[in-house]
Parts: sequence; C-alpha cells; structure tokens
Amino acid sequence: MLKFYYNTGPNPTKVALFLEESGLKFEAIPVDTRKGDQFTPEYLAINPNAKAPSLVDGDVTVFDSNAILLYLAEKTGTFLPPDTPVNRGQLLSWLMFVASGVGPYAGQSVHFQVHAPEKAPYAVNRYRFEAQRHFAILDAKLAENKYVLGDDYTIVDMAAWGWARLIPRVLDDAAWNDLPNLKRLIDEIDARPAAKRALALLAGHDFKTAMDAEAHRHMFPSNVARG
Repeated sequence: MLKFYYNTGPNPTKVALFLEESGLKFEAIPVDTRKGDQFTPEYLAINPNAKAPSLVDGDVTVFDSNAILLYLAEKTGTFLPPDTPVNRGQLLSWLMFVASGVGPYAGQSVHFQVHAPEKAPYAVNRYRFEAQRHFAILDAKLAENKYVLGDDYTIVDMAAWGWARLIPRVLDDAAWNDLPNLKRLIDEIDARPAAKRALALLAGHDFKTAMDAEAHRHMFPSNVARG
C-alpha cells in the first residue's frame, strides 16, 4: 500500500487531491513540521529535503509534490492529456511552471507578509508581484481552455489548485477580481467530492497550530540562526 506523508500545506494538499480522485489505497502519515517531525532520521531517509509531502510505493520513494503527481499519473494512466509529443511538452512545461514559479513565489509572498521577523517592503512587493504575475499567466491560459491543458482535467490543474486556492492569503481577497478564469477553475475543483475528501483528510489530524518558538525553530531555522 502507498504511504503518503503529509501536512496541511498546499503541496501535500494537491497530492491528497490526486489520491482521492484516483481511488488509490494509501496510508496517510502526518508530518507535523511545527514539532520537527521532518528532521527525524527515519523521515530524512525518505525525504532528505525535510519537507512534506513524500510518497513511498514499495521500493520507490518520491519526495517532491509535482514529481509525486507525475509518478502517480503515469502509474495509474489517469489525469494525463492524450499521449502525443505536443501534449507531453505542454504537460511538463506547465507542471514545472507551477513547481518552479507559482509555488515558490506564492510561498515566499506569504512568508514575507506573515512570518518574516522584520518587515521588508522590497521583499513583500517583489514576491507579491511575482505571485500575482504567475497566477495571471494561468488565468490567461484558462481564458483559452476549460482546463490548463485543454479539455481534460489533469495533474496540472491539481497542482495549480493546491496553491491558487490560497490566493486570498498569498495576495488578498480582491485579487480574485483580476483572475476570473482561475477562480472558475478553483471553484470547480473545490466542488469536486475528491477535493472535499482531500481537505477532510488533511483536517483530520490534530497538527500543531501555534507559531511559538519551537515552531519557528523547526520551520524557519534561518531566522533562529541569525537571531
């Protein structure tokens, strides 16, 4: 049985969505990053980057959320576009666009607005701008298609959902006004039974919520080191 190591962050959320959509049987194993679970020797042997999610499938270990989505899609033959070289190029391009652009900029936007020890207007402006720019690229793509890659719901939509559903936190509530096509997609996925099950799964564990000194030490060690 698959072992899915998760927390409530956007990257585990999109993998949880795939698992619920596909009907694969899996064991959900929480990784409470505010308590430092990601730094245990057992977990580091699975994921040397000390992040969630991770997936163990027998002898196979995959520890990046976008890699997990691609691995599971290819394993099951589901949530992929029609198998042509053109579609493969688009799949990889847009999946990596989310991996290298949408996720990092959205994450840093939240970090500098909420968690940075000092307010840095330049950093806040840069990451909010880049997060909005990446979301706008998705929005423009979705003005052409029902889903990012065309008529088919794929892992690219799942990857985008993991982050875009948090736009009010990454940017603000008003940001949706400029992203109507992306909002349409997110609302559609939110309404899917699998998405509701995925969110219920993530909410089912009593993760630590307090951002106290222990949580900061485990989640933002660079802040502790410079303090």
